[in-house]
Amino acid sequence: MRILSSLHPRFLSNSYLLIDEASGEAALIDSGAPMEPLLPPLESGEAKLRYILCTHHHHDHIEHNADFAHRFGAPVLAAQAEAPLFPPAQRALLGPLLEDGDSLPLGRLEIRCLLIPGHTAGQLAFLAQAPNSPPATQALFTGDTLFRGSVGGTMGPGHTSFEDLHHSIMEVLMSLPRETPIHPGHCEPSTLAEEWEHNPFVQLWRGLLPSAEQPAEAFGKPVTLMLRAQDYDGGSKCQIRFPDGRIAIAPGSRVH
Repeated sequence: MRILSSLHPRFLSNSYLLIDEASGEAALIDSGAPMEPLLPPLESGEAKLRYILCTHHHHDHIEHNADFAHRFGAPVLAAQAEAPLFPPAQRALLGPLLEDGDSLPLGRLEIRCLLIPGHTAGQLAFLAQAPNSPPATQALFTGDTLFRGSVGGTMGPGHTSFEDLHHSIMEVLMSLPRETPIHPGHCEPSTLAEEWEHNPFVQLWRGLLPSAEQPAEAFGKPVTLMLRAQDYDGGSKCQIRFPDGRIAIAPGSRVH
């Protein structure tokens, strides 16, 4: 398994090209970053693009879907629950829609589709593994759900709920072996073990950090600030509770 990556200089969003070296078959995971770092093996014939996989519909993850699809003839695949959220032009590109637990062959590799809603309704993670491979040699692409040191927000376009995000991280992703490397939708890679031990949000949810319980204001409403932690972009992200008891993950810039 070989993984190439590209990072958008403004949005810090990642695109990944996953290549099965035995067969040369490749899958693109998210297309929002510059194409150029990912093109050499596709243009040289070293790799053949079989799938364009979308973790979710946000612009910084799908910008070059049409470019890759038209250039290399690969289908664009996304979750059934996410499809209605794509812009019309992007929706027209979608091939067969994916469900939780679907498996996609890629040469000798298998890509498992894991539905992890919260940041968006049809957010997908993709677990790439060879048969009988140890977890440390696998690759988990977590989209905008789990980052190095942070988690996805639940206030953006197409979001569902904090409860969904919490379940997706703590019950779905963290049910996988802790040695599994993760490749997030933004910035640096990590492992599930690293995030289990050191991610402030996971620490709060495990009861290892106390809630701050600090009065604050968010989106023009009074809230209780439960946690403020550094986000992947150097800013901050917050867990807040509204007066009605609803909990959300919000950008730190909106919490005062």
